[in-house]
Amino acid sequence: EVILVESGGRLVQTGGSLRLSCVSSDYTYNHHPMGWFLQVPAKQREALACLDTRDGTIYITDSVKGRFTISRDNAKNTIYLQTDNLKPEDTAVYYCAGHGACSGSSLSPSDFHSWGQGTQVTVSS
Repeated sequence: EVILVESGGRLVQTGGSLRLSCVSSDYTYNHHPMGWFLQVPAKQREALACLDTRDGTIYITDSVKGRFTISRDNAKNTIYLQTDNLKPEDTAVYYCAGHGACSGSSLSPSDFHSWGQGTQVTVSS
């Protein structure tokens, strides 16, 4: 079973930045699309970003485009989500996902099959 572990979430003020990390226990995940999602209580999980290093595909959802950036370091089996200019409405649990599909034009939680436990991001006003 592949384990994905997120980290980097914490309390931050409006306008601040965080870099979230997700480490995979399986190096083969380096060769498959991975993504980031968020979820707030009582709401469905929402897509944020994904990337596929096999062909360079990157997708960023419109609501965070220009503020969030996805990247990966295959040598460390890690993907990152750089979040800048954070807003209170960004408060959520952030999840990474692996073993999925990244089309570049859309993204859905149903596109991925392996999930981490999440890291809490709280943005104070």
